[in-house]
Amino acid sequence: MNRLAAPLLIGLLGAAALLWLGFWQMERLAWKLGVLAEITATIDGDPQPLPVLVDPEAQRYQPVTLTGHIGDGALFVLVSVKRQGAGWRVISPFTTDDGRTILLDRGFTPVAEKSAPRRSGAVTLTGNLHWPDDRNDSTPENDEADNTWFARDIGAMAEALKTEPLLVVARDITPPDAGISPLPVSTEGIPNDHLQYAVTWFSLAAVWLLMTGAWIWRRLQGKD
Repeated sequence: MNRLAAPLLIGLLGAAALLWLGFWQMERLAWKLGVLAEITATIDGDPQPLPVLVDPEAQRYQPVTLTGHIGDGALFVLVSVKRQGAGWRVISPFTTDDGRTILLDRGFTPVAEKSAPRRSGAVTLTGNLHWPDDRNDSTPENDEADNTWFARDIGAMAEALKTEPLLVVARDITPPDAGISPLPVSTEGIPNDHLQYAVTWFSLAAVWLLMTGAWIWRRLQGKD
């Protein structure tokens, strides 16, 4: 039995650690699903007025319905959309009926349509407030001279278009923009890999136990 003590101890301790990591990831999965459900409920909730005092954490994804007019000019953020390819998010100034001018993310247009004419004028829109986190360590700097943006940097965009630093991402615009498809706020881009991680840890635990069984078998056969 002394010959089996080491493989049994190592095998059980290793498998227990790997199983603990798997179950921890399952707990994280349940937490993440709850967070995503909460975000979805906020996105689809009842529209609220534009905030006067801005709180990005409390007001993130807040739904709004606005009437006003789209102003002249636009900024173009380079993006890639599944099944559509490369293109631009079109960001324009939008002035509400009560006189506030904010940023409006109108949606996606193909990369070749950057210089196409854009409609302006009176619209009614529904959308969500958003403070996007588009920038990371590998994101290039925006080329404002060429009107090519790589991230929705709200402060710089507001300065360029002379608006408040407040962004609404359109879900629906009436009348619709010809050539622009809304890219509404959703949970699609929020990573949720916890199930994949859990499966990985559980699989490693199974492999560890198999290797432990093989080690014990060799000990019993007198091969170790």
